[in-house]
Amino acid sequence: MYVKDNMVSSPITIGPDQSVSDAVNIMSENKLHRLPVVDESGDLVGLVTESVITANTPNSATSLSVFELNYLLNKLKIKDIMIKDVVTIGKEALLEEAATILRKNDIGCLPVVDEDNKLIGIITHNDIFTAFIDLLGYNHNGIRYVISIPEDKTGIMEDICRIFKESDISISNLAVYNNSRGIEVLVIVYGYKDIADKLKEAGYNVTSVIKLHETY
Repeated sequence: MYVKDNMVSSPITIGPDQSVSDAVNIMSENKLHRLPVVDESGDLVGLVTESVITANTPNSATSLSVFELNYLLNKLKIKDIMIKDVVTIGKEALLEEAATILRKNDIGCLPVVDEDNKLIGIITHNDIFTAFIDLLGYNHNGIRYVISIPEDKTGIMEDICRIFKESDISISNLAVYNNSRGIEVLVIVYGYKDIADKLKEAGYNVTSVIKLHETY
């Protein structure tokens, strides 16, 4: 999975000479938490977030009037408060790399730039969550099996897939986990034909069988 397949293309942006008031309005109208800052050439020059704005504007305890607050927000420019050392990523990067960078830097988004530092997209932790859910097939209709594998051996995945094939069941998603319980194979299939008994007869320990989004 690649960043280019999960990013928001042509994101809403703001210019460095626009006011903080503009940023607040744009974020509010579009339900956004951050805005990439680009210059007239489309180059990424910074990032402004809700937390950055909050840290650089008076809070509710101030003695300033609403009119004075609005005046300050209109006078304060984005370039004066924006994050200038922005962590970015390229569109051809793996989604796993994006997730690793987000976690390592404790940030919520990555502007996506081309070789010339032109902004072409943005990817957030929510985009990665969505891709993760899709990868594991949770939103698909069908059955979710978890099969515990006591010992990893060559041919196990082929054998598991064979059992489903012989039962005329198509697999939609397949994943392997290594955790404290050992090795677990997650299989999501189309339809609601349950073959847990066949898997057990073949010697597999089926620890979970869940019907996803079945309608009655």
